[in-house]
Amino acid sequence: MKYDISKPSAPKMPILGKGTECIKILLSQVSGNMQEPMVPMFFPILGAHISGTEFQYPDNSWKEPTGMMTNLVAHSGDNKGQFKDLANAICRDFREHDKAEEDKLLEWQKKKQTEPDNKKKTARPDVFFRFPPTNTTNAAFIQNALALEAQGGLTQYFNLPEVEMADRLCGGHKQVSVLLRNVYDRDRAGALRATAEGVTGNPTIRACFTISSNPDSTRKFYKYELTNGTFGRMVFSYKPRSINRSGKIPRLGKYPDEFYQKLDAYLARLDLTKGRFIIRPLNKLTDRLAQDMASLADLADDDLLFEISHRALVSAWKAGCILWVLNNQTWTRAMGELVEWLVYHDLWSKMQLFADMLGKDTYQMSEVQRRGPKNMLDSLPDTFNEAQLEALRTSLDKSKEGTKGQLAQWVFRGFITYSNQTGLYTKTEEYLRN
Repeated sequence: MKYDISKPSAPKMPILGKGTECIKILLSQVSGNMQEPMVPMFFPILGAHISGTEFQYPDNSWKEPTGMMTNLVAHSGDNKGQFKDLANAICRDFREHDKAEEDKLLEWQKKKQTEPDNKKKTARPDVFFRFPPTNTTNAAFIQNALALEAQGGLTQYFNLPEVEMADRLCGGHKQVSVLLRNVYDRDRAGALRATAEGVTGNPTIRACFTISSNPDSTRKFYKYELTNGTFGRMVFSYKPRSINRSGKIPRLGKYPDEFYQKLDAYLARLDLTKGRFIIRPLNKLTDRLAQDMASLADLADDDLLFEISHRALVSAWKAGCILWVLNNQTWTRAMGELVEWLVYHDLWSKMQLFADMLGKDTYQMSEVQRRGPKNMLDSLPDTFNEAQLEALRTSLDKSKEGTKGQLAQWVFRGFITYSNQTGLYTKTEEYLRN
């Protein structure tokens, strides 16, 4: 395992090498203090530019790079608001299209007002929006999904500057988990809609989301979503408050013409890609990371961490598919390193924000008290006995009964060996080296 997610400091992002040039172009407009937290936010927007394309996941299912959702979490004043400019820059083509669609609607509304009441009204034009406004209602969201499906399965993208805005879009907070799960799973809306024109269809929901919020509002918003699958489907990118206060004002992007020229060339690759693809190096990496996630869960004896990691892998895998398209359908080692980091950064962010809530019903714990899953083997000496692990588990509020099973898993994974002669367990050289 390359990263330790139990530490309060974020996993360090690898150097962006060959195949990640588009990400470097986007980061050129981001202030230095927000570069790493911003990277996961790029992929939902970029994924919304791909349609008519599917990729084969290692389990042999076919997935689209839609349903991608990332929540950027940072304290007030940490410059997370600069993401709005980046979102608008990446979605310039969406904005131009939506402006033309709005003009059609305005023209229709004016014409409708002038028509006599006893005459048949002009039908509403067939319009669809790629980058709807943040105050979109749930009914409008479903209506737009219908229009996008009629266009061949396009994706709508939302950027919500506050996490509470999701309530309006979902039709209330109780519906948040249902809608976000439908979005992630590329599922149908779940019900037919009755309108003045009659009963409408039940579209496949294709949408991508980016959300920005502070830690307190984030914890309150997701408090009741931690065990129903919604939490695992959302990618989190957390920037903790800096220990050192700086008097320097961060520099934001200037967005010169050269930036847009380079960016547009990459966006064109996303728009033009159609068909079905299998990215074998990415799938091989995902299989290896799945083993790493199992080992991580075994070291911490944490079933919930293991469950959460499944969807963290899928989200990072989708990001890998987007990188592959951006790099002219070619895979590189640097792309693999970035995908691996995305998995651990998501899990680390979740643990830093919600570790205490995953086992308790409170969200009042201070930021210093929150920690990720503890690698229990690291807390034991190189040679130890069963009683020492049992005592450690008790101190961590874990059952004594699970001690033997955890030892058996550690032996199976090659972390430790057992001596029948001494009755002691010893960490293997491979474990200590890694």
